[in-house]
Amino acid sequence: MPSIAEQVAQVPTSPGCYLWKDSKGEVIYVGKAKNLRSRMFQYVNLTDDRAKIPLMMQVVRSFDYVVVGSEHEALLLERNLIEQYHPYFNVDFRDDKSYPCIAITESDVFPAIKYTREKHKKGTRYFGPYTDAHAARETIDTLRKAVPVCVANCAEWKRTRRFLQSHPDDAAVANMVLAERGRPCFDYHVGRGPGVCCGAISTVDYASNIRQVEKFLSGKRSEIIGELEEQMADAAANLEFERAARLKHRLEVINGLDDKQQVTFPTNVSLDLVGIYREETISAACVFVVREGRTIRTSEFILNKGMDVDEEELVGGFVKRYYDETADIPAEVDVTVDLADAEVLGEWLSGKRGLSCHVHRPQRGEKSHLLQMASRNAHHALNRYMVRTGYADDRTNQALLQLESALALDAPPMRIECFDISTLHGNFTVASMVVFTNGRPDKGQYRRFKIRAELDEANDFVSMQEVLGRRYGPDRMADERFAKSAPDLLVVDGGKPQLTAAMTQLSQLGLDIPVCGLAKSDEEVFVPWDDTPVVLPSGSASLYLIKQVRDESHRFAITFHRELRTKAQSVSILDDIEGVGPKRKKAIMRHFGSMKRLRSASPEEIAQVKGVPDSVAQAVWQELRAWGEEAESVRRDGDEAQEPEA
Repeated sequence: MPSIAEQVAQVPTSPGCYLWKDSKGEVIYVGKAKNLRSRMFQYVNLTDDRAKIPLMMQVVRSFDYVVVGSEHEALLLERNLIEQYHPYFNVDFRDDKSYPCIAITESDVFPAIKYTREKHKKGTRYFGPYTDAHAARETIDTLRKAVPVCVANCAEWKRTRRFLQSHPDDAAVANMVLAERGRPCFDYHVGRGPGVCCGAISTVDYASNIRQVEKFLSGKRSEIIGELEEQMADAAANLEFERAARLKHRLEVINGLDDKQQVTFPTNVSLDLVGIYREETISAACVFVVREGRTIRTSEFILNKGMDVDEEELVGGFVKRYYDETADIPAEVDVTVDLADAEVLGEWLSGKRGLSCHVHRPQRGEKSHLLQMASRNAHHALNRYMVRTGYADDRTNQALLQLESALALDAPPMRIECFDISTLHGNFTVASMVVFTNGRPDKGQYRRFKIRAELDEANDFVSMQEVLGRRYGPDRMADERFAKSAPDLLVVDGGKPQLTAAMTQLSQLGLDIPVCGLAKSDEEVFVPWDDTPVVLPSGSASLYLIKQVRDESHRFAITFHRELRTKAQSVSILDDIEGVGPKRKKAIMRHFGSMKRLRSASPEEIAQVKGVPDSVAQAVWQELRAWGEEAESVRRDGDEAQEPEA
């Protein structure tokens, strides 16, 4: 059999879709391309820099492809293929349930409104999807207060529908026929129904109501308000005060919705704002649906991919999935990242909308601010999902079991201890010890150490050996304030040299504690029993946990180091400067009042202090500047340690 690369060499350069398959012939990934051969070679040659590609290509054994006429057609086909095969490596909704919509049965003589989860049927117009079923039902209830229409679950409407389907010739005079043989439903008695069942409304008037309903659901409320105000004025002019009162009530219902608005624009824009929040292997999307400058609804979705795919692929995949499900297309879709195929997506959405629609990423202003708000809502939605489903507990259990297997441990590491060293050219050297119990941070067990060894320069190996000797010495091992027993896994921040230092110290103490080292550059896990590092799968629960442990120890060490340095700086920095004795130090501090004001002073301002010559003022300024630059360097290192890994 020819290799995958040899087979790809025979693929045409036309636009189309490709389907990667595993050994069982199951489709594991679907993608589209403007040039099939060129795009597929990026997978085979691993020139695609997405983290999932090497893992995916390890299980690829064959492929199919479909040639189409344009990139736009490829986009449409891609969505259909993903919906058909649900490939593992594609971005999709985490739960494959159908989301509720509000539908109008336009093919009926008297269309009805309904709440439904059905697949889209011909002759029915759908609005949504809604992720909150209660909100969808409440929208229908509010809408029927403003515009009387039938609901599809009304028994009398169903009877009327069956009659008109069996007597199509009576459709033109339906209200007269139904007036003779129909009977009014309960909704008509209480003013919620238009009276289709008893012939109280003509097809023309009812069609006008349906148009208002569809405009309302599309967010075009100003048009409805204008129509109702005109009808109310006509009714009042004709002395139909009862009808005018009903129309006034409907206007009050619609205008009352403005009191619930929290996100509004100063202009009548029509757009969707798509915010994303990602965890390691799961994420959430929140869509703010803005019509005529008002947010008419928000929808939240849980996705089956997170940081294991890049943000562009995640956002692009969601946009395709979401707008494949809805017919409510705005004039603009705002996303959090620049999409390479934004132009093609815009053409696809424009075709569905019948008017222009473009996809872009706002850089500043109100739209950018609201995108951040949408992302925060996505974060909250993901947290609620994880709590509701117990996702975090399941993920933690998976991580512990995976670490047991990958590191050849005797049991899952229920107690993990991690050490990190922080220093500034050998000064203020400190170490941190963080503890994770059952996969969660156990902050009551955290410890920090000042390194006692005299160091002329940074020496992580000596520092690590000292702190391990102090932590695992006989006295501390017998101290239950640390732990009743040794940890199940010891993690050191660093590669093979740091691991060797730790193993040497433990050997001298006569302890047999499982140890590993985690190198930050390539996220490789070094183990004592193999020269080749263990590579945990990208996006796996085990890699996420061990990175979290390492980053937490780094954060804790940096924080302690910064505290010591700040205290020492305010006390001793002037003592280290030649020419500054106790009297000059006292005069300088009395003159400026604080170290903050002294650090911001110029050499000329320092020289104004009585008894301080220009040469000493220059020396003080230079020393303060050097300390400031080093402090900024340490601060940046600390901030980088707290940032989530991509």
